Amino acid sequence: MDTKAFKRALQHSENYNRKGFGHQAEVTTQLQSEYKSGLIQQIRHQNYILTQGDVTIRLAKAFGFCWGVERAVAMAYETRQHFPTERIWITNEIIHNPSVNQRMQEMNIGFIPVEAGKKDFSVVETGDVVILPAFGASVQEMQVLYDQGCKIVDTTCPWVSKVWNTVEKHKKVAFTSIIHGKYKHEETIATSSFAGKYLIVLNLQEAQYVADYILNGGEGEEFMQKFAKACSAGFDPDQDLERVGIANQTTMLKGETEEIGKLFERTMMQKYGTVDLNQHFQSFNTICDATQERQDAMLELVEEKLDLILVIGGFNSSNTAQLQQIAAERGIPSYHIDSVERIKSANTIEHRQLNGQLAMANNWLPNGKIIVGVTSGASTPDKVVADVMEKMFALKALVPAI
Repeated sequence: MDTKAFKRALQHSENYNRKGFGHQAEVTTQLQSEYKSGLIQQIRHQNYILTQGDVTIRLAKAFGFCWGVERAVAMAYETRQHFPTERIWITNEIIHNPSVNQRMQEMNIGFIPVEAGKKDFSVVETGDVVILPAFGASVQEMQVLYDQGCKIVDTTCPWVSKVWNTVEKHKKVAFTSIIHGKYKHEETIATSSFAGKYLIVLNLQEAQYVADYILNGGEGEEFMQKFAKACSAGFDPDQDLERVGIANQTTMLKGETEEIGKLFERTMMQKYGTVDLNQHFQSFNTICDATQERQDAMLELVEEKLDLILVIGGFNSSNTAQLQQIAAERGIPSYHIDSVERIKSANTIEHRQLNGQLAMANNWLPNGKIIVGVTSGASTPDKVVADVMEKMFALKALVPAI
């Protein structure tokens, strides 16, 4: 499939919209009332520090809704306003935040159902409106919706589109795209659908395995078992790793993406020499500014004297998980929660561990005066962060200092 030609045809269709519908003013007012917080504004104006009673909050200097997320949510609200009676669907969660997705359902916006791990687009009828979420949709999904004659509202983040353009460049010159990401993540699924040959590596360890294979060869069967779900159809590691380009899921750790890029540059230089490097390796900067800013702010936050860190965001939010990883690497007690409801009491909190499992932690809130670092992922509204802070202030007010 010529994905570039299809994308051009889609974008010139009268059923396609990625600019909104002219209701920005009304929608902005609505979003501010539902998602913004006076408390967060106050703490921003106080150099990101706030003390109440025994609790001092140190808020990361970049956190919460990024521009791409805010744009996607605003476009979804505009879509409902513009199509008050039509059936509206989203191909996946609009963003990775439970409260925002719940709000979509309250607005009578449906989510494409998933049956046995596959999306069931049979529910969509000609004339229905379908929203593509911030992290995009696969080219195959877009084709289904285009053929069905749906009105398509595309909220894909421009940073994600930039990665798609990168893998298109790889494909044009017959390079294999090595994508740093999670093969099950919607963004990486979408990105790989625009690639030609591709291989998805989760981390530096997997990247090193691939680099060693490029330099030294190995068991092709073992390689394919390891990456069975993370490569293009018909992938052959003995042929398809001769020319590689780097791409990434925009929410991965910036430093790790950069290390993976440097690793493959060194590997191809060692194998093919410096003169022919450009015939075997390509790299473009596809790291999202917002992800980078939040990670940099977290790196700054963990240098402070902190008793614990709360990382607030959806449990399926990759960029939020990366923020917690930074705290964990510093050995600071940290808890990834998606809403204030996870805080059960001053003694008990339910949180997502780095391995993805939910766990209950006891005695999470220390007695006496404490300093708490707080950050949130790019899909987390300010109001959710404020709710968590207020709950902590209230709990500490009830617990006598020892």
